[in-house]
Amino acid sequence: MATGNGGRPAPAEAVILVGSGKGGVGKTTVALNLAVALAQQGARVGLLDADVTAPDIPLMTGLVRRAPAKSWMLSRPGGVEMTPLRPLERFGVQVMSSGFLIGENQALAWMADLSELALTQLIFSSDWGGLDFLFIDLPPGTADTTQALIRLLPDSTALVVVTADDAAHADTRKLLALYASTRTRVLGGVENMSRFACPCCGTETELFRPVAAERSIWASGVRRLGTIPLEPRPADAGSRPTVLATPGSAAGIALLELAAAVRAAATDPA
Repeated sequence: MATGNGGRPAPAEAVILVGSGKGGVGKTTVALNLAVALAQQGARVGLLDADVTAPDIPLMTGLVRRAPAKSWMLSRPGGVEMTPLRPLERFGVQVMSSGFLIGENQALAWMADLSELALTQLIFSSDWGGLDFLFIDLPPGTADTTQALIRLLPDSTALVVVTADDAAHADTRKLLALYASTRTRVLGGVENMSRFACPCCGTETELFRPVAAERSIWASGVRRLGTIPLEPRPADAGSRPTVLATPGSAAGIALLELAAAVRAAATDPA
C-alpha cells in the first residue's frame, strides 16, 4: 500500500496523477474514461477532482449540485473542518470533488493554504472503501495544487496528457521537469485529439501541424501509452463517458487500450 505524507495510508494501492502542462487538452475526459474502463474490468477505482476552484467532474458525471451551499466549511484555528462525506458512486467509480460541496454557479476563491487543507480532507478523510486505483485529475500546469498533491502523496505516479501541438508539448515539458525534481515516477503519456476520425467513412485527418521531434515530450523519454482520436459525440450519449457510450468507436477502442497500458504500467514495480 502506498503511503501519504506523515505516514498516513494512501487511499489506493496505486495513485495516478493525471496532469497536463496546459488546459484544453482533454485531460479530465481521459481521467474519467480511464477510471470507468478499469472499474468495468472489476477494479476498485476512485476519481478525485483536484481542480478545487473549477471542478468539471461533477458536470461530466451528471452529479451537479444545483443549490448553493449555505455553510459547508470552517477554518481556524485547527485548519479546515468538513462535514464527513462519502464519495458518490457513478459508473462503478467512487467520485469525490469540491463541486459536491458548492452549487454549480457558486464561486470558490481559496488561497493556496486552504486549497491544500481541503485536498488533505478530500483524500484522507473520505471513506474510499479500499481502492486498487485512485485517479487524481489535476488542474493544468505546475502551480500550488499540483505541488501540494505531490507532497501529500509522495508515492504517487503520473500520467501526462498532450495534444499534438507545440504549445501542449512545451508546457508539459515544464510539468515533467517538476516531476523529475520531486522524483515522481511518470508512467507515460497520451496524445489526445491527435486526429479527427470521420464516423461515416473512417477517414482520419490530422488536426495539428506535427511537433518537431526534439521538442516533443517523447524526446524526453516519456513512453507513449496511447493515441486518442477526436470523434463527434453521439447526441444520445448524455453524461456517459466514451468507453460506455461508444466502446466500439475508434476513440472508445483507443481509450480501452490506454486503460490496459496504464494498468500494466502502474502495477509494474519498476
